[in-house]
Amino acid sequence: MTEVVVLIEQEPLFELGQVVATSGAMETLKTLNVDPALLLVRHVTGDWGDLCKDDLQANKNAVKNGDRVFSSYLLPPNNTKLYVITEWDRSVTTLLLPEEY
Repeated sequence: MTEVVVLIEQEPLFELGQVVATSGAMETLKTLNVDPALLLVRHVTGDWGDLCKDDLQANKNAVKNGDRVFSSYLLPPNNTKLYVITEWDRSVTTLLLPEEY
């Protein structure tokens, strides 16, 4: 397997813990040729994707208070939705499709 190196210009806001992905998420990322590392960088640096104002505020509070952090990304070319969720205790971050939630 090829090692991927991603340069982060912004400091991570929280720990990701162990990173896992469902088989559906992995197949979708492969089919759409999307590097999951790029989504993880967006997630951990506060670009939480396609969320309403209330959910964005909930994530800001979650970073401060140690709650679950949730991101939702629309992937090109057909706006397939993919979630990235870091658990409250920062033990695990999961990439998954909405129907797998």
